[in-house]
Amino acid sequence: MKELFAKRLKSARILAAISQDELVARIEGMVSKNAISKYERGEMMPNGKVLIVLAKALGVKPDYFFREFNVEIEQIEFRKKSKLGVKRVNAIREKVVDIVERYLELEQFLSIKSEFRNPIAHLVIKNQDDIENAVNLLLKKWKLGLNALPNVIELLEDKEIKVIEIDAPEAFDGFSGWADRKFPVIVLNQNFSIERKRLTALHELGHLLLNFSDQLEHKEVERKCFQFAAAMLIPEETFKIELGGKRTHISLPELVSIKETYGISIQAIMARAKDLGVISEHLFINFRKWISRNKTEAGLGSYIGKENSNRFKQLLYRAASEEVISLSKAANLSNQKLAAFRKEFVAI
Repeated sequence: MKELFAKRLKSARILAAISQDELVARIEGMVSKNAISKYERGEMMPNGKVLIVLAKALGVKPDYFFREFNVEIEQIEFRKKSKLGVKRVNAIREKVVDIVERYLELEQFLSIKSEFRNPIAHLVIKNQDDIENAVNLLLKKWKLGLNALPNVIELLEDKEIKVIEIDAPEAFDGFSGWADRKFPVIVLNQNFSIERKRLTALHELGHLLLNFSDQLEHKEVERKCFQFAAAMLIPEETFKIELGGKRTHISLPELVSIKETYGISIQAIMARAKDLGVISEHLFINFRKWISRNKTEAGLGSYIGKENSNRFKQLLYRAASEEVISLSKAANLSNQKLAAFRKEFVAI
């Protein structure tokens, strides 16, 4: 019991992105930093009163400290800007672990056995041609065709990938990894534009699926994942139908139209055009200079569609309506108060 509590307390503190000193301040010195350290080392346990105060200070329910179900997320590919900071990075990781734990626990209640298979694992990625071949094979294996992907997140969830959206600072892009070495996980910043979400989700899919040559450095692997994401959104054959084989100039209305149809940013379209040899390096550099004044592409069209992760909630409502779990347990799994869950849940 002490070991479980110790691990959970430290996890909750990291999730809150605070130090032991800051936790002591939040609980107004009810116990000392030395006591907190002993709790986290599993050397002693708090009494009931302290436990409740700790839970409130850390924003978790008291039973969080004794929840035995646990997962490990490994092989993490974490993309962030340096200004995010170590505390925020660790907090995001702990938040994702907590969500994945509840996700997998819910699937266990519903007797859902996720079995993910990578249909392109045998391909070794060295260059741009390898990326195009991998995308074409994946589209064929997943029976997606060459048209625009209407909902990337829904597609990934249908393929047994856990997609999690979190409220994070702009400095956080996303990450991917494996829970318990067999459940693929993709994490997205819910505050991004829809085009950025789609590209980021598929970039992280690249990290999960692509078997990169050992000769590629990390920076080149990242670049190949972006190329993979853009190719998934608009495959080479489709791209050249839209823009032609060679261009010396491209009009802005053309780019906006493709953006609105395929859900890919104008910047990613132009990068893809350069990678496929449709435009010259010189034209691409001139475009980069022009777009640098409007990186968010404000006023340059937007994809009309939805990109939200809904599978966890759908499974939760199913489990509650079928009385596989109680409303109280459903609220606990969704990290809500019972009254709030009752308000949004209506069984027919």
